[in-house]
Amino acid sequence: MPKMKTNRAAAKRMRKTGTGKIKRMRANKSHILTKKDRKRKRRLRSSTLVAKADEKRVKRLLVK
Repeated sequence: MPKMKTNRAAAKRMRKTGTGKIKRMRANKSHILTKKDRKRKRRLRSSTLVAKADEKRVKRLLVK
């Protein structure tokens, strides 16, 4: 059976942390920023972890 390939689209959006969790950037920061308040835009700049429910699926996409 051939090796599993990494999903390149997922690899560009997410990466593994040292402890094996998956880190991602938040959505809704690309356009229509005038109506979003400063506090919300600042929060969207920071990264976060993938939800526990989705972690297994995402790890399968990022297999190397």
